Amino acid sequence: MDALGLLKIRVRRGINLAVRDAARGSSDPYAIVTCGAHKVKTSVVKSNLNPEWNEELTISIKDLNVPIVLTVHDKDTFSLDDNLGNAEIDIKPYIDCLRMGFQGVSDGITVERIQPSENNCLAGESCIIWKEEKMTQDMTLRLRKIECGEVELQIEWIDLPGCKGLHN
Repeated sequence: MDALGLLKIRVRRGINLAVRDAARGSSDPYAIVTCGAHKVKTSVVKSNLNPEWNEELTISIKDLNVPIVLTVHDKDTFSLDDNLGNAEIDIKPYIDCLRMGFQGVSDGITVERIQPSENNCLAGESCIIWKEEKMTQDMTLRLRKIECGEVELQIEWIDLPGCKGLHN
């Protein structure tokens, strides 16, 4: 297998998404995560600007330099779906922490804190946490190319037998 491993993305919720169904003052949002040719999506939440998806999406990672992009859309029945913005999921700080190795470290430790900057889409501080022998990163992403909206998610790396892995 030519993949390095899998990235589990828990798309938790959208916050203050843009209105695209003007007649109802709402949107019917869903999220798509793409990495190269790989694309996965959440379900549609009807008439909600603060949708609770709480869905796990998994993508195969073959190249750490290929951007992972989250795009939110408004589902339309009789026309093309409207774009509600996008954000890049920067996994490089998370991967750097994973490569350090934390087996045997105290449970519940915050390994690193990443601050929002012009180089990322973070809406606030993002923490990489070692808990129950797993490393996760919680983040809230500010959507770009739209007047408002954020998406909360969590990422977790999954090593697979037969994959190249991160430590090669």
